[in-house]
Amino acid sequence: MPALLLLTATGFSGFAVLLPTAPLWVVRGGAGTAGAGSVNAVLMLCTVCAQTLVPAAIRRLGWRATLVGGAVLLGAPALAHPLSADLGAVLALAAVRGLGFGVLTVCGATAVAELVGPERRGKAVGAYGLAIAGPQFVLVSTAPWAAERIGFTAVFALGALPLLGVAPALRLARRLDGRTAEAGNRPARNTAARPRSAYLPLLRPMLLLLGVTTAGGALITFAPQMSDDSAVTLAGLLLLTGTAAVARWRFGAAADRYGTRPFLWPLVTATAVGLALTAWAVASPGTTRAVPLLAGMALVGISYGGLQNLTLVDAFAAVDHRSSGVASAVWNIGFDGGTGLGALLVGFVATGTSFSVALLAAAALSLATLPLALIRRTG
Repeated sequence: MPALLLLTATGFSGFAVLLPTAPLWVVRGGAGTAGAGSVNAVLMLCTVCAQTLVPAAIRRLGWRATLVGGAVLLGAPALAHPLSADLGAVLALAAVRGLGFGVLTVCGATAVAELVGPERRGKAVGAYGLAIAGPQFVLVSTAPWAAERIGFTAVFALGALPLLGVAPALRLARRLDGRTAEAGNRPARNTAARPRSAYLPLLRPMLLLLGVTTAGGALITFAPQMSDDSAVTLAGLLLLTGTAAVARWRFGAAADRYGTRPFLWPLVTATAVGLALTAWAVASPGTTRAVPLLAGMALVGISYGGLQNLTLVDAFAAVDHRSSGVASAVWNIGFDGGTGLGALLVGFVATGTSFSVALLAAAALSLATLPLALIRRTG
């Protein structure tokens, strides 16, 4: 677990620092709101494409090659960002980073299931989530400020932090490749005969996650652009990422004790309310209402972190141990698909209307997942 947490922290540090900064970079290069939104949309589209292939890559290439390849693909492109602010160049770099991020996310979540038994999995998911959310708390909120005051080049250098994850990746791979070899010596079950319907329970946690990550992706991508008060924006992003970090960590122990179902519908509701408050806060161009913006982003942060933990626990519970890689891939598709959808949806709606209308559209999408939070998990 220490090697996994270190790899996760370095990887997500590089991811987090560029998530709001790369869209700002293309705006400086002359792109509009839709172009800025397309950067993270392309990032997440390539992430999702990679995630579908990771379970097979682990089986064929092994953990070592897969983990190291993911760290390099995620970190190396950041070093090329200062060369051009052209939208096409930034989109190409986002595509490569997305491939690496897809590898890292599926490998990380799968490793949790491999290393920790079900009775302690909620706490392990919480620790893993804290290694993800901690860097986001510090870097997502401060990266735009640092880019404007210190320079984009310094921020892009931080984007290469995933390269420092190669060493812990090698250590983690030795353990996981050993476990894979042990599993290979045991009689295998006929997983090929498993019906597709056995994986349908994964759709519920994936869609619940997609609803809240649409909200998170929209706010992280556009908060610096939808508010005219940079201090309030910084405080709002700190609240969003800070409450998400705490919620993702603490909901793990609660899930081990009480299960996930009692917490799902309140968190889905909090997402919609938080987005509605944020929409009201930015409804008047040139005047940001500080209190509703901060309250709204804090509410979204709590649901953003809490639902990440709870839906991952549900995804692992929905399949047997040998299918943990599939569960991880499906969950990560919901996470990153939602992040990309939030950037794309809000960017295009805001271009034709306003950020306020776009956030209300994202709130409606999140609220549409409420029936899924009320039904009992099957599988």
